[in-house]
Amino acid sequence: MNRTDRLYGIVEELRAAAPMRRSARQLAARYEVSVRTIERDISALQQVGVPIYADTGRRGGYAIDPARTLPPLNFTPAEAVAVSLALRQATGSPFARAAGSALRKIMAAMPAQEATAARELAGRVGFLASVAEQAAIPVIIEEALAARRVLRLHYVDKHGTTTERDVEPVMFLAGPEGWYLVAWCRLRDGLRVFRLDRIAAGHDTGQPVPARDHPDLELPCHVTQITALV
Repeated sequence: MNRTDRLYGIVEELRAAAPMRRSARQLAARYEVSVRTIERDISALQQVGVPIYADTGRRGGYAIDPARTLPPLNFTPAEAVAVSLALRQATGSPFARAAGSALRKIMAAMPAQEATAARELAGRVGFLASVAEQAAIPVIIEEALAARRVLRLHYVDKHGTTTERDVEPVMFLAGPEGWYLVAWCRLRDGLRVFRLDRIAAGHDTGQPVPARDHPDLELPCHVTQITALV
């Protein structure tokens, strides 16, 4: 697990445990790092404004502001499993990490009895086929798409040639061969479809995507629209 994912995971762990505390030793064991690393991570989160509080002493630990937690959710066990099954469809997509986080929040906010019943019911639901996996998508691409910022990509085409180009993200697409990013390519001065597993590196330039109409957007026949910026 990289540091960004660990920082995000620590916040979710404390959110799920609130108002109870988690010690640095517990968090270190959970993320398989040293206590000192957890202490540095907590300090970094506090410096960027995450409301994490520390109590010293034998029973001390870290806790997050209860205002950052969800109130109890009155889902029935069947409703919780239905949500879980729906979120499972994100497996292998650029949103798999967010789906897992959403499910953890839901389960943490359910009353204990209903959450236990939901877990028991979920254990009796199976899948006959696995979902094709897509390599993890760099968060920077997701964020640039959502925030409408220009990306600088190092892209490897089907012939193995690498090019550097600035692109304006438009939407994610999915097809039988994988996930794609549709973007206005400034190098080619036109819309292009980039296979996500061929993006060798991405850099957020910080430049806002200019207003640009795409009335003639034609999707390749082998992909299906998943989500667009509107």
